Amino acid sequence: MQGKVYSAHSRTASSRPPRCRPAPLSIAPLGPPKPLQYLTLYCIREGETMESIKPLIVEIKNLSKSYRRGSQIIPVLEDINLDIPEGEFLALMGPSGSGKSTLLNLIAGIDKADSGIVKVGGVDIAALSETELAGWRAGNVGFIFQFYNLIPVLTAFENVELPLLLTGLSKKERHEHVEMALRVVNLSDRMEHYPAQLSGGQQQRVAIARAIVTDPTILVADEPTGDLDKVSAKEILELMDRLVRELGKTIIMVTHDARAAEKAHIIVHLEKGVLSFE
Repeated sequence: MQGKVYSAHSRTASSRPPRCRPAPLSIAPLGPPKPLQYLTLYCIREGETMESIKPLIVEIKNLSKSYRRGSQIIPVLEDINLDIPEGEFLALMGPSGSGKSTLLNLIAGIDKADSGIVKVGGVDIAALSETELAGWRAGNVGFIFQFYNLIPVLTAFENVELPLLLTGLSKKERHEHVEMALRVVNLSDRMEHYPAQLSGGQQQRVAIARAIVTDPTILVADEPTGDLDKVSAKEILELMDRLVRELGKTIIMVTHDARAAEKAHIIVHLEKGVLSFE
């Protein structure tokens, strides 16, 4: 299923991707034949049944977002509908300014939509207050950034431990979590190193360990390989793929790099605020 592209917006039934049909719940209401206005990524593939497919972890309905520049209102996202099953690796592609980072921020609870619903793990985060959102993000979202966002004066261990300081874990429990996260990214032997003593690929692995240390509901990655050389980028993508396959993590990755997107299980394109096929 690697690299398959599924519809997420305004496609007719005849233009569905081959070998993948929408789950019954995504079909338009009964009545005269007409184009589907909403086609979910929750698909039944060959050999699967409704009982075997994964539950949805992200549900987006009629989502719109615009920004104001002086007296001018600039639409960024228009009536977005998108469902993402649990344990999937989704790549969100599009040119600069297409709204993909804005969509990622809305899913992560960093920004708020003008209208529509964003549910993550069954929680309608669009309805949460700023205080509630802050608490929700701490326990449910792991962030992976293009430029790592590590604190230079802290060791790899201390950088990974930071999100746990907001929890009620004891020092012993925090240390166990950090050591496990660093083992997952194969950096147990670098935990006392500072960011400046690590390569770019190693710094990104520290950032990934920090993202997974709280066992979040979703991981959101904004151009995670954009600052890496080809070899390091390949290693990071393989690590992210392993997090999905072996640990069942759900990853939503923004990228403009087709090579990076090839590792994803689902590829969605966003252009001028509208989701579409490749």
